[in-house]
Amino acid sequence: MQFLPSTPIALAMIGILLMIGLRRGLWVFFAMMPLGAAAAFNLPAVGNASFGIKELAVIVVLGLVMAQPRGLDNLLGTLRMGQPGGIALALLVYCILSALWVPSVFSGATEVFTISRSANVNGIRSIPLGPTSGNLTQLFTLSLSLAAFLAMATNSRMDPDPQRVEKAMAVATGLNVALGLIDIGSASVGASHLMDVLRTANYSILSEAKMMGFKRMIGGFPEASSFGSFSMGLFGFWLHRCLLEPKSRLALTMVATAFFCVVRSTSSAAYVALVVFIGVYALYGAATRVGSVLTRQIVITAILGGLLIWHAMILIYATYELVEPVTAFLNETLFDKLGSDSGVERMSWNAQALKNLTDTWLIGAGLGSARASNWLLSSLGSIGVPGTALFAAFLIAVFRMQVRAAGTAADMTVQALKWGCVATLVTEILIASTPNLGVFFFAMAGLATGLARSTQGEAAKPAPGFVRGRAA
Repeated sequence: MQFLPSTPIALAMIGILLMIGLRRGLWVFFAMMPLGAAAAFNLPAVGNASFGIKELAVIVVLGLVMAQPRGLDNLLGTLRMGQPGGIALALLVYCILSALWVPSVFSGATEVFTISRSANVNGIRSIPLGPTSGNLTQLFTLSLSLAAFLAMATNSRMDPDPQRVEKAMAVATGLNVALGLIDIGSASVGASHLMDVLRTANYSILSEAKMMGFKRMIGGFPEASSFGSFSMGLFGFWLHRCLLEPKSRLALTMVATAFFCVVRSTSSAAYVALVVFIGVYALYGAATRVGSVLTRQIVITAILGGLLIWHAMILIYATYELVEPVTAFLNETLFDKLGSDSGVERMSWNAQALKNLTDTWLIGAGLGSARASNWLLSSLGSIGVPGTALFAAFLIAVFRMQVRAAGTAADMTVQALKWGCVATLVTEILIASTPNLGVFFFAMAGLATGLARSTQGEAAKPAPGFVRGRAA
């Protein structure tokens, strides 16, 4: 085990969480979510893998939930069949078999793209399929993500409080933009080393990348696309909260902050995801007649927002045609992306992932064996059709969770969490190299599931501070 400059930070945040408990410390757990490039420690004996701060936090949070009275019984209740937790358990069992069994059975049957950290080869390389340390690493990280879902779903079901969830998301949003501003600010004055204490994971840290002369904002993440994906999840949550409560200064400030982070990331995947997500959000609202339950002020806000987006698109098109720097910027970030060396390489990963699927009789090459640049293709290429179907069933089950009484604080928070998951999923479909959607996604999904189940007669007591869905 190798200790790092970020190890004291990890121990301090974990210490605070242990002292104040999960009930008051949910915000501490979410404060660790923007620290995507910070490792609690490295493991040289396990392929020099990094154990992240947020991954360590998942283990601590799961332990805190189990330490509560009837904690184990409550965890088992979350795993009840027919609920998202039951499907998550089935997915985990399948992924264990996929990681430990499939690479041996189909050894040499196909070529896979994988990460190498050897002394002679570093980066992505093509090798014959076979068991590697990546199978265990990916199984461990996916298990931690599912553990985050289990812990959050159990805690929010037994002790529901929408206000604490909103506070936690606000802390994550504020810290994310703060780290982003420190990132570009320190780089502009030649002091980028200030962020080194939070960039200790054994990843490729693209902290010096620029786009049209602008420093790409990555905050506490290893590169712009992961920063943009995290910011998209925050944007999805706060957009829904802002439209439901247009008078909320917190929601308005947070959605503007998250939007700024998405734009400033200069991630082409985040830009595309932003447009797709807004389109999906608008179409869903129209299809479900969401306008019939919205107040007149919200409808006016939405109409004005639509007009602003329309005029913004006209302005962008005009500047693209007339202003050379803007033309070059959009060509580099969007229109010429697939033709770049990076785009060609990533398309080759995706093509190989499909070949991995067909070469293994639709079972996949095994969790952790294959790599792609698309969540759907990486899932199909590694865990095959059965695993991808289980993952899809889990997502559908989460998105179908409903609060019994519409319009309450719990209902607004659950719906916002689900939209945060949708925004993250839209982004990860474009960039994810493995089936694991990350701790942040599963934490949001867990909170949404637990809060929804708490309103269906499954919680021990109502949320303190709320009476009939309104803040007391």
